[in-house]
Amino acid sequence: MTFMLLKWIIAYGIAAVAFLAFDIVWLRWAAGNLYKPVIGEIMAEKFNAGAAVAFYLIYIAGICWFAIKPGLTGGGVQAALLNGILLGALCYATFDLTSQAVMKVWATHVSVLDILWGAFVTGAASAIACWAVLKFAPAAATAGA
Repeated sequence: MTFMLLKWIIAYGIAAVAFLAFDIVWLRWAAGNLYKPVIGEIMAEKFNAGAAVAFYLIYIAGICWFAIKPGLTGGGVQAALLNGILLGALCYATFDLTSQAVMKVWATHVSVLDILWGAFVTGAASAIACWAVLKFAPAAATAGA
């Protein structure tokens, strides 16, 4: 396995673990305290596991490309963090503000908190993954980003 491929497998795996760990904590709290009181009537009884898995697989790939890659190609952890924050805010704002625009049961505070969450979790996962690759796989990080 080449260093370049190994670098991306490590980055993807660490970003996925970090993002999922944070998101599980958030979703356990937010489901009952933030979402249900406002949008409970449109929430599903059970989440769609297939859609959730698809989201995480695609979103983590986006984190690797748009946030971690700039960090590994010379910008460092700060670049990964900033790009992750921007990506998270953009992606979560797309969902939240579209939902607020077209659904009758949505609230501004849900959008604001969810966008802030997206910025935080994406930035944190990006920075953690970039730091780990640079720290523990330095040869992989510098070999053909």
